[in-house]
Amino acid sequence: MKSSILLSLISLVVITSSANAAGAGGGDAFSSFVPLIVIFGIFYFLVIRPQQKRAKEHEAKVNSLKRDDKIITTGGIYGTIVAVREGVLEVKIADNVKVQVARSAVSDVIKDDAEKPVEVVTPTIVSK
Repeated sequence: MKSSILLSLISLVVITSSANAAGAGGGDAFSSFVPLIVIFGIFYFLVIRPQQKRAKEHEAKVNSLKRDDKIITTGGIYGTIVAVREGVLEVKIADNVKVQVARSAVSDVIKDDAEKPVEVVTPTIVSK
């Protein structure tokens, strides 16, 4: 959805700028930079700003890690934090198996609600 809106806005800006350039002859320099400024503004609000927000949220999660938090690493390993040090976490991934993982390798923190078993409902077919 965002990409189609972005492409529509970019094409509108390009068409407008080419029409202005063709009709104005030389025109002033500022009017030729207006489309670039508009495109940068669109990219900022649709791409850059949301990415910065996600990065800040992830950094806050990683900085707030503590013992007994359940995590997923970027490699897809699930584990429970046993010890927290400066830049390294000691993670229990199985009975009697502990690994050291860099804080930056933590992908996500698992909430306790996610581990509760989900009730599977099987559909029943009623025949007439």
